[in-house]
Formats: sequence, C-alpha cells, structure tokens
Amino acid sequence: MGVINGKEFIERINRMKTEIWYDGKRIAGTISEHPAFKGILQTKASLYDLQQNADLKEILTYTSPETKESIGLSFLQPKTKEDLRRRRRMMEIWARHTHGMMGRSPDYMNSVVMSFASSADILKNKENCFPENIQALYERARENDLSFTHTFITPQVNRSQLYYGSSKEPISAKIIDKNEKGIVIHGARLLATQGGLTDEILVYNAPRMYFDTDEAFAFSIPTDTKGLKFICRESFVGGESIFNHPLSSRYEEMDTILVFDHVLVPWERVFFYDNVEAASEFMQKCSFQPFATHQAVTRQIAKTEFMLGVAELLVETINVREYQHIQEKLSEIITGIETMKALLEKSENDAALDEWGFMRPSMIPLQVANSVFPRIYPRFSEIIQLIGASGMVSLPTEKDFQSEIRSDLDKYLQGASKPADDRVKIFRLAWDLTMSSFGTRQTHYERYFFGDPVRLASLLYHNYPKGDYVQGISEFLNLKNEC
Repeated sequence: MGVINGKEFIERINRMKTEIWYDGKRIAGTISEHPAFKGILQTKASLYDLQQNADLKEILTYTSPETKESIGLSFLQPKTKEDLRRRRRMMEIWARHTHGMMGRSPDYMNSVVMSFASSADILKNKENCFPENIQALYERARENDLSFTHTFITPQVNRSQLYYGSSKEPISAKIIDKNEKGIVIHGARLLATQGGLTDEILVYNAPRMYFDTDEAFAFSIPTDTKGLKFICRESFVGGESIFNHPLSSRYEEMDTILVFDHVLVPWERVFFYDNVEAASEFMQKCSFQPFATHQAVTRQIAKTEFMLGVAELLVETINVREYQHIQEKLSEIITGIETMKALLEKSENDAALDEWGFMRPSMIPLQVANSVFPRIYPRFSEIIQLIGASGMVSLPTEKDFQSEIRSDLDKYLQGASKPADDRVKIFRLAWDLTMSSFGTRQTHYERYFFGDPVRLASLLYHNYPKGDYVQGISEFLNLKNEC
C-alpha cells in the first residue's frame, strides 16, 4: 500500500469500532467529528498529506525494499550516519509543521517499532520469545503506514519500589490465562497519549526493580480489539475557534487509561511472555532509547524555536526590546535552542553501528538533552508569562471583535506595532502555550516525557564514562592505585 494521505488516515480510524469512554459515556458515531478529537485527527491527517507533496516526498519517504512503493522515512533502519541525518531531516519537517506540540506524532512510534525490529535478535532462541512477530509487525506497519500509540506504565496504587501487587483481581494488566489462541490480559495500564486514535497499541513493560512473571509480556494489537477500552481524561480543547484557542484547537492530544477486560492477544501478536529476564534485557539492550530520544529531541528543538518566535513577537508587539532583562530572558531561550541542537548533532556525529549492523545515535548526548530539557522548558514557559505580564489575562474573544464594542477594543488594546485584533491573537497564542489547561499540560508532559528527571539524571551519572577523568587526576596527584 505504501504511504497514505490524510483522507485515508481519517477513514481508517473512523472505520474502527474502538471502545472509547469520554465524560461518562461511550463515544458513538464518527470519531473524527467529536469535538475532543477533531482537531488532533485533522492535524495528524495534514502530516500524512505532506508525504504526498511533490516537493517533500523525496525527504519524507523512501522506497520499500519489498514492494518498491514509497513508504514513510521514519520506518527507515539506518545503516549509515547519513541515514540518521535523513531521518532527522524528515522528523524536522513534521515537527515544525506541528510546532513540536505533538509528542505522539506518527514518526515517534514509527521509530519505536523500527527500533524493536532492529533489536529483535536479542530475543532469539529464548524461552517464550517470538522475535519473528516483531519483524512481522514492523513490515506490516512499514508497508501500510500504520499509526501507533503505546503503554508501559502501571497504575499508581503504590509507588514504593518494594511494593508487590497482591490483590485478587489484577490491577496492573497481567496474563491471567493462556490457550491455543493466545494469551489473555486483564487489568489496566497508564498512560496512552492519543489512545484510541491510532491503528494499533503497542504494550510492553518499562524496566523496574520487581515485577511479576505474569507482567513480563509485550505485544501489539488493533485498538478496536474486543475487551479493550480507552478511558479519557477531560479534554483540554478550549473550543474550535482558532482565534481563541490557536493551539488546543489543533494539537490537544488526549491521554487515556487502558482497561483490558479479558483481552485475547493472538500468539502471532505476542513478542514475549512469562520471561522476566528477556523482558528486562530487551528493554535495556534494544535501540528503543537512542531512536526514540533522537526523534523526541528533534521535536523539542522545533518546539523551543516556536517558543522563541512567540516570545520575540510579544517583545515587538509591546516594544520592550530595549530592556536588558528582556534581552537576557530571550538569550536564555536562544541558549536552550543551540544547546539542544549541539547535543542532537553530537549524537549523530558520534553514532556507531550496533551488533546487528544498524547505526545508533550516541546515547550520552541524548541523555544530556533528556536531563536539560525538563528543566529549561518550564523556565521558557515562565519567560513568556513574564514578558506578557498582565496582558496575558485581559484577553477578549473572537466574538468580542465581531460585536458593537469593537471600536473600544481597537482603541485600548492596540500594540506598539500591531492593531488590536492582531495583538490579542498574539497574546492568546502565548496564553494557550503557557497558561491554559493545554499549555500547563504541555509543561507537565515535557517535564516527565522520558520519566522522572531525577532518575534520568541518575542514569546519566551511572552511564557517563568518568574513569579517564579520574585517572588523569590520580596521575596528576601521583596517587597510589590501592587504598
């Protein structure tokens, strides 16, 4: 089939009979017309449409090794550093198209599926492991331009590292039965962003200190699989007006809880089960982290560039560029952009072939980016709030400008360089980015995108090659090798 367009994507999602619960009711009717999902589905469709653009097709696609059709470049398994750069150029176009606001743009999960397939041999000849099913999923996704979300977080009943769930009814999703058709899953999982809005859901475990053998599994199933339900949080779409809600009306990604009610996962869909060692080893050694982070940092750079543009437009609109504290604040954002760009390029420059012949970006620079971004993004949001000051909260709506008070608004809300309606558009954008429910979710999302920032910093400390530096100091002080 090859790459799809936006219309084909929307039609495919609409045809599915996924069980999605929103505000106490199961959604019926056409999902792409529902107010909570209409904007994000249209935005995703626009990404698929870019693949059909004659000027971009060579950058966004490559030729299938199987069918010779054009397929999405985010599925490309890189063999060279130039392949890595090709992937990044493709992801930059999609990220800038959405201003970095979509954490689950299709290229993120395409990269995850590609990384799983590139590392599938880790599971070879291990008990209850089926690496051939991972390869089959990858090829099916690649050739049909499938979309995915994933879930790997267990319910927060008790976050103690020593907690071991023992309830009679499973809370965390577990295998409760096996039969000739497959494994049966019962229980819940968090947190699937865009849950129910993709072709399939990828389910696996994040490494942790203890988990039951019955939780050591991984698979991918269609989102409309019988017994699988998606429970939505409250929508952060402020409304359909692009004037009033320029970001949430287009980029609000619903987050969902997944409930597995005796869900049968066919054997051909299972990657592994009942093997704690294999589950841990696969997630620790596979190329998921390098490729997923490479995509995420590319997106985060685009998002930070967008924030700089918003901040500078605020400065121009109210003419505060002459103040040094304003210049210092904007310089913080510039420093963040250039730091993230340098780390991303270093990850590509220091890339190396793994044992299966695929070019992995260097993980250390990407881990540094993981440590930096959760700290700088909330600060950049704060900078925009500080520049906008009281102007961020006295914002009329689109209908106000269509009413008899328009003349008052034109007079009293004009900017130094902008008429009133344009000034309000700019400030509403800044508000939606940093202060609305959508904006505050964005800050929280980036703070925890790859997990607890403290844990990520600890991983960086343990993984960083510090030995040569210690050895240099020891030689300088002529220290003895033994205590």
